[in-house]
Amino acid sequence: MRGALFGPVQSPAMRRGVVAVLASAALLLSAACSGDGDGGSSGRPAGSPSASGGSAPPAAPSRSAGLAPAKGSAKVVSTLTEGLKSPWGLAALPGGDLLVSSRDEGTVHRIDGESGKQTLLGSVPGVAPAGEGGLLGLAVSSTFGADQLVYAYFTTTSDNRIVRMSYDEKRPAGQQLGAPDTILRGIPKGSIHNGGRIAFGPDKMLYAGTGETGDTGLAQDKESLAGKILRMTPDGEPVHGNPEADSVVYSYGHRNVQGLAWDAQKRLWAAEFGQNTWDELNLIEPGGNYGWPEVEGKESEDGFIDPVAQWKTSEASPSGIAYAEGSIWMAGLRGERLWRIPLSGEKAEEPSADPQSFLDEKHGRLRTVVSAGGDRLWLVTSNTDGRGTRKPGDDRVLQVEAR
Repeated sequence: MRGALFGPVQSPAMRRGVVAVLASAALLLSAACSGDGDGGSSGRPAGSPSASGGSAPPAAPSRSAGLAPAKGSAKVVSTLTEGLKSPWGLAALPGGDLLVSSRDEGTVHRIDGESGKQTLLGSVPGVAPAGEGGLLGLAVSSTFGADQLVYAYFTTTSDNRIVRMSYDEKRPAGQQLGAPDTILRGIPKGSIHNGGRIAFGPDKMLYAGTGETGDTGLAQDKESLAGKILRMTPDGEPVHGNPEADSVVYSYGHRNVQGLAWDAQKRLWAAEFGQNTWDELNLIEPGGNYGWPEVEGKESEDGFIDPVAQWKTSEASPSGIAYAEGSIWMAGLRGERLWRIPLSGEKAEEPSADPQSFLDEKHGRLRTVVSAGGDRLWLVTSNTDGRGTRKPGDDRVLQVEAR
């Protein structure tokens, strides 16, 4: 097991002072999450990882940074592909095509970004689907053009782990993935709350959201990888600038993190399932304690960082999030809607404007959202996972015009 974690979190007053000194920081609000089965006191990050792996203060917001108006819009303009089985992770390849994982099938497909044609890359050996576990998040190497590596987070018979695989599109369909190379193992598994989202950040480091597996005490256990956000090198090693030099743990006190995204100021945001009361959108501070299971939602208790935004569990159950057009966009499972959170505003402790929901109950459960560039998003439905109401053609990847 990786080494012990960090020291005490700054007090709320200290954090507010830091934010004031750094001058106005643009704000992201996003939908919080619930006990869909997929699941303290406010303080805001003083910095975010820099490309060198350390910590740097956020830049002051400007119109060129993509600030958004309080009100926006979102509409589905096309269906890229359909007939997917239990889709979970989605990652964009250079050139515009997509990779999608099947949680229950343990397979990865490539989807042509224009025609929607599906090509099987292969099955990932070692995946043991059960409950909310299986083949979950995907990420494409930040140096994919040179190394052709695809990363995956999945559940085995003994743990959750992160692997990387070489991808050779010149090989026959179904045989295009190389053998998995495990870069991090020992993430606790459960029938629920396995987390699973992975993404490369602006610093080219790999981040992962994990769940506490239903064992709530693991979220506050500084030596457990459960109920955490992890930050590691592409080889799975702790990064210089992490709260503890020998640990991949970046923040703790999380229930079930399934959404990770960075805004124009390169700050990290995470969507998280609540239990019975509040789902959360959190602005992530290195070493921050986000309270679970001691607090849920905004309770203003010393030692814990409050969410920036919270939702009733019936309205969200958030999974994937993405940044586009100056806003954070959040896919809701139980809520069956897409949330928009604009990034304008001066105080990191307060929302810039009320979040808006779109596509309410029109496409069922929504699992993953990924920026397609400009004002376009890719949105993945999740109606074949055993909890949704399956309709003909499910599941789908939708193209959304988002403003």
